[in-house]
Amino acid sequence: MNKKGLLIILSGPSGVGKGTVRKELMKDPSLHLFFSVSMTTRGIRPGEMDGREYYFVSKEEFQRNIDNGNLLEWAEFVGNRYGTPKDKVEQMREEGKNVLLEIETKGTAKVLAKCPDALSIFLMPPSLKDLENRIRGRKTEPEAVIEERLAKARAELPLASKYQHVVLNDTVERAASEIASIIKTALGE
Repeated sequence: MNKKGLLIILSGPSGVGKGTVRKELMKDPSLHLFFSVSMTTRGIRPGEMDGREYYFVSKEEFQRNIDNGNLLEWAEFVGNRYGTPKDKVEQMREEGKNVLLEIETKGTAKVLAKCPDALSIFLMPPSLKDLENRIRGRKTEPEAVIEERLAKARAELPLASKYQHVVLNDTVERAASEIASIIKTALGE
């Protein structure tokens, strides 16, 4: 019988680099990580692939998952819905894999209410200016959406105190290394 895997939450404001840090963490086979792909109603961005970055679904399909109780958490952000499919997370944890969720702060609160044993990590930007530069540097969204993301980020930064760990994303490699150490400590290694 496998030991049940950890549920690890990686969160932080939009544009802080959660996806980049997650990809770096996934390179470490000793962590036995399984990335929980979220479901979203937003459109696919250049370079993204369905089932890899997100499961891109219709609003109707997303609603069916809500109605069927198959979302561990879900939230609406800038007109789109994002959620974590519960069935896949539980299956992977039962198989002994450490499931990594990359989610927004509102989703974190919902997951922690249902799974108080989850390991919560808040990724902090070096500064608000740095965060703004990252969001603008994507060149994927109109100004109104960028402003909405920045306003949301300013409101989310104080939530860092609600997490077990806060990690500064000054460089991807250093942040990922610190998170790997946190995970190994939680595993008792």
